[in-house]
Amino acid sequence: MLEQIQTKRAFMTNNNALILSGGGARAAYQVGVLSAMGKMRPKHTPLPFPILCGTSAGALNATMLASHADNFSKAVSSLAFVWRHLTPDQIYTVGRWPVASSLTKTLLSLFHLHNHDSSIALMDNTPLKELLTNHLDFTRINTAIDRHQLKALAITAMSYSTGESTTFFQGSPDLQAWQGNRRKGVAANLGVDHLLASSAIPTIFPAHKIHNHYYGDGAIRQKSAIYPALKLGADKLFIIGVSGNRSAKKWATQEKDVDTSAPSMAQILGQLLNSAFIDNLEDDIYQLEIMNSLIRDLPKDKQANHQNLPTETLIISPSEELNEIAHHYIATLPKNIRILLKAAGGSTREKISSAASYLLFTPQYCRALMDLGYQDAMWEKDRIIAFFENSH
Repeated sequence: MLEQIQTKRAFMTNNNALILSGGGARAAYQVGVLSAMGKMRPKHTPLPFPILCGTSAGALNATMLASHADNFSKAVSSLAFVWRHLTPDQIYTVGRWPVASSLTKTLLSLFHLHNHDSSIALMDNTPLKELLTNHLDFTRINTAIDRHQLKALAITAMSYSTGESTTFFQGSPDLQAWQGNRRKGVAANLGVDHLLASSAIPTIFPAHKIHNHYYGDGAIRQKSAIYPALKLGADKLFIIGVSGNRSAKKWATQEKDVDTSAPSMAQILGQLLNSAFIDNLEDDIYQLEIMNSLIRDLPKDKQANHQNLPTETLIISPSEELNEIAHHYIATLPKNIRILLKAAGGSTREKISSAASYLLFTPQYCRALMDLGYQDAMWEKDRIIAFFENSH
């Protein structure tokens, strides 16, 4: 009992932020990392992150954590249950005719012959709304805030009307909205609409309307994935990425059997998604590390002017390439989705594996990523424990 009281007090005095980037089905990796962290923390203690920031599929994970902020181990167990039993038909409609209908609408839009009140996309993600409604209780977010178990939950989306990266946040009354260069923070009562907007991958899933504006995936036009956390008062950042860039590679070695043919639409889409979901976050961390290094070299009296920057960051990211893992599970995709990807020019598995890695909401692929995330977090166990021990 004493340990739980001490843990709660420590929690309420820190400003740790958890940042969960986007990446469609790749976000299953985050759940594996969180499951390992659940084993490291004392049972039945509150969420160790007062600030939660999520983008795209990462926003779905962050919201589940926020709705169980009073019990971190229960939160990650609930999250793991959902992802381990996830199937594509819970995310998007996989039948032949819905896919054909989506393709028809997309083609008609090229000639301005579509209904302007409906969003254009290759897939219909209506099932996702039902999944979110069944598993999330948004009323619990305010309860967690009132009990000081949560300072803020932030969900980022991109406005198609203004091009602004918009972070909708629900949190403590003292938090202020912000307006910057093509990015802003807006206080809101978060709900399913915000999650559908944040996870609406352009061209893949339809834009989602909130009030008078249509929004798309939050990773698009997001200059900085860590910026919302800083605006919400974070002083330490725990980041779970979905890039395999930290896996061992011989960068100086000439690649063998490089495909020199013109890129297919599937390849182009895969690289665009990688750029949106991966590169910005890694640039953020690199720049933050440089800034903190420069600040540490300043005289003590000058360092006080930069106390708003986080002094510590910890990033956990895949030790293996998720594209390569996806390559082994493409056959688990619904047949019509495989046909759609091949129609986009992905004549081989290698050419469609990058794009497929975002759409593979199959139990086999998600469990493989969760297992990898759990393994990677356990390898970093000492650093993770040190991160929390230094928070109070």
